[in-house]
Amino acid sequence: MTSSHSSRGFIIALVATTLWSTTGPFISYLSKTYSLPSLVLAFWRDLSVAVGMVVGLLVFSRARFSLERGHWGFMILYGLTLAVFNSLWTFSVQYNGASVATVLAFSSPAMTALLSRIIFKETFSRVKVVSIALSFIGTILVSGAHDPAAWKLNPAGIIFGLLTGLLFAIYNLEGKVAGDRHIDSWTALLYSFGSATFFLFLFNIGNDLFIMGKAPLTDMLWLGNSVAGWGVLFFLGVAPTLGGFGLYTLSIRYLSPTISNLIATLEPVFTAIWAYLFLSERMTSVQLGGGLLLMFGIILLRVGDRE
Repeated sequence: MTSSHSSRGFIIALVATTLWSTTGPFISYLSKTYSLPSLVLAFWRDLSVAVGMVVGLLVFSRARFSLERGHWGFMILYGLTLAVFNSLWTFSVQYNGASVATVLAFSSPAMTALLSRIIFKETFSRVKVVSIALSFIGTILVSGAHDPAAWKLNPAGIIFGLLTGLLFAIYNLEGKVAGDRHIDSWTALLYSFGSATFFLFLFNIGNDLFIMGKAPLTDMLWLGNSVAGWGVLFFLGVAPTLGGFGLYTLSIRYLSPTISNLIATLEPVFTAIWAYLFLSERMTSVQLGGGLLLMFGIILLRVGDRE
């Protein structure tokens, strides 16, 4: 690999991570400014990604619309996992704020390693054991789960944050299965977000009927004639999500997956900066310390994987 290729890959991965890091602040902004219901937000975000993928593949690669018949059942399950994850992620940002929610979501590498051990019988080195321990300690400190008072003041935030990491770990493992089945990454992205959009549509109907006790889809056009609100919501789906995934996938052409993953671990740092600058969100010293432990655990985990 030449130096120019490596530099290009590094820049692409850095831009992808920067885009990803704006997801939490945008969701937090929409929740605070417009009081946009979380499930409604998640639906429109995933729909924007699915529509963006359809347009992109129509222009650049129509062959990627093709999916073998035997993979449809798996893609529906993949989309269901994504729908639940995106719902929990939106709730986590609402209850925890963008910075804490993003750090908690990064508990997923440790959870992924544990699930890989259980499901795929992967072996653990000492480095992996230490990294997983650091990641879980960091997650507990960031979420505030170590403080009994936090369970009284913000129990939903802790639960949503931890479940976000777990669901993202499951989503990662399903991504591994998709790769093992030789499903193209762009094809998987299209159909996973497409089916996730369908499930989120059903989630909204169920929430209206059985929890809120009102007519179905009452809140789907919550933003009304707010051009700014719809613009931010559409941008959230296309730029941070689709743009982040696309550029990250492209970066792996120039870098090893390990290096790209290491660059992606900068996302909580960028998110904390955006949240501080635009939303005035601040993490406590304990949360910052927990975040550093979690990130150090992720780095060790990546090093262990490479070895």
